[in-house]
Amino acid sequence: MQSMQQFDAIVVGAGPAGSSAALAMARAGLEVALIERGEYPGAKNVSGAALYAPDLLSDLLPDYWEEAPVERYLTRRVVTFLGKEAATSLDFRTNRFNRPPYNGFTILRPKFDRWLAGKAEEAGTLLITSTVVDDLLYKGKQVIGVRCRREEGDLYAPIVIAADGANSFLAKKAGLQHEFRADEMTLGVKEVLRLDAHTIEERFNLNGDEGMSNEYVGYASGDVKGGGFLYTNRETLSIGVVVQIASLAEKKVRAYDLLDQFKQHPAVAPLVHDSVAIEYSAHMIPEGGWSKLSRLSRAGMMVIGDAAGFVFAAGLFLEGMNFAIASGLAAATVAQQAHLDHDFSVQSMARYRKQLEASFVLKDLKKYRHAPAFINNEHLQNVYPDLICDTMENIFRSNGKPRRKLGRIVIGTMRQEVSLLTLVHDGWQAGRALFF
Repeated sequence: MQSMQQFDAIVVGAGPAGSSAALAMARAGLEVALIERGEYPGAKNVSGAALYAPDLLSDLLPDYWEEAPVERYLTRRVVTFLGKEAATSLDFRTNRFNRPPYNGFTILRPKFDRWLAGKAEEAGTLLITSTVVDDLLYKGKQVIGVRCRREEGDLYAPIVIAADGANSFLAKKAGLQHEFRADEMTLGVKEVLRLDAHTIEERFNLNGDEGMSNEYVGYASGDVKGGGFLYTNRETLSIGVVVQIASLAEKKVRAYDLLDQFKQHPAVAPLVHDSVAIEYSAHMIPEGGWSKLSRLSRAGMMVIGDAAGFVFAAGLFLEGMNFAIASGLAAATVAQQAHLDHDFSVQSMARYRKQLEASFVLKDLKKYRHAPAFINNEHLQNVYPDLICDTMENIFRSNGKPRRKLGRIVIGTMRQEVSLLTLVHDGWQAGRALFF
């Protein structure tokens, strides 16, 4: 190493995005510093998450799931429309997701983040923990390092990669991220609940290492725009609500009260019965999608993961870690080429966006660019989940009278709450967001 203060690249934030970037660059022979403000990687992250497309890391860590602290393999995915007293679910499971390379895992972030950062260390990365980055260092308009809140706190590198979360201090300092409005950010509040493995497998109809993720739309967040989720870990459940900050302020409710209400819903309470809360945490999430993406680079700098707004929230899909990892690997590829070319200019760093445009990251965000507006539709949040549940109740109700045809039941129930014009408009919005 040239000196303890000089590196080929500095990564700020040891979450999945930052650690993936550091690992890939270190494997390519670069001298890398990975800076984490927590006592250890994952210490500041919300526990309990779903990691989809896990084979993204396979080139660097073949068969890593045999060693990594993953909880369960996701073989069952459920989307639930939650009314005030009822629930209607789309429940999918397949045994094809129960073998390598798998489709997704549930993980506990403190364990997984610490393990992944450890792999970056094994590859040669210098991990610096309990350290806050206060500023960027410049030579002209080019970023050349960071100023840390520590003795001899200036660290230098021709490439700085910001992986410091949704409200990225570094991206803002560099002029790469705008100030988010309250309707562009959500707050996730989550609890980890202890429940023994046998009960989890029996209660959620799972075998062995199988796992389930369940996303909820409707009454999961009360009258506040948002939704809920429930993931099965090996001996815990991860449960939470994700709510739009503007809507939360408008309704003047506390996010934790919404989580408590969600846990008491008649369709959810039996699933968490007899569990014991062992952790509570909150986390800001950027959900503006394609239209709210920050600028991704400037001379000597790239922005990855949540700091860049790479969260895929599109109704059926709620993903972020796979986008974070993919962006970290893309930034690492650009960093390697920049060092080969000895070029850290605006043009060199702009290759990062081209890398992402060629991957699923920007393709998916662009393809589903209308999804955020659809998800925040008042009718989808507060009308249709109840209507879907009422429709199913009317279909299955047996009252000793002649049954009506299903079409009449559906139309009759819907017209009680929504006009035909509204149905057409919302159907068009749904089609544009998700189907066509």
